[in-house]
Amino acid sequence: MKNNIEIEIQVQVENNQRLLDFLNEKAEFKGEKHQVDEYFTPFHRDFIAVRPACEWLRLRDTDGKYSINYKNWHFDDQGKSHYCDEYETKVEDIEQVRKIFAALNIKPTVKVDKIRKIWVFDDYEITVDSVRDLGDFVEIEHFGETGDKSPEQITDEMIKFLKNAGCGEIKRNYVGYPFLILFPNEVKYDIL
Repeated sequence: MKNNIEIEIQVQVENNQRLLDFLNEKAEFKGEKHQVDEYFTPFHRDFIAVRPACEWLRLRDTDGKYSINYKNWHFDDQGKSHYCDEYETKVEDIEQVRKIFAALNIKPTVKVDKIRKIWVFDDYEITVDSVRDLGDFVEIEHFGETGDKSPEQITDEMIKFLKNAGCGEIKRNYVGYPFLILFPNEVKYDIL
């Protein structure tokens, strides 16, 4: 993430094994983590009442290390997102943050529990997530210099990377795990 802007895609691929083979051969494996993400919404401004939901407030537990994160996704006229504003910092005591949220009437909405395997290849962080109750997903985040490229051009390059890795059909959503869990019947996919 550079300058609080995140350029990322989230997809399901037809052939996870081909991607894993490619990553294990050509990318740097960074490790495996268990992450439990709790999403919250303020009472006075219900994030999930808006379609598409573009704001997310998250507390994350990654193997006993905690963080707080806020994302505001930018959608185009077709309801597709290519980047978001992102603000994140470490949290020392997650229970105290939950108490602060409760005192401010910021209520929990959904929990996402996943096992995340992480690789780095060129300017990408590639994660393969096994998400409880949803299945397996691939996320690619761009962390290098963007130059003159737009977020749309960079996300197109990410899709091209997956196709070149031999993943087969790519099913892309634009809403993220919390929305997929909360509103599965409202999710629209691009098949690439």
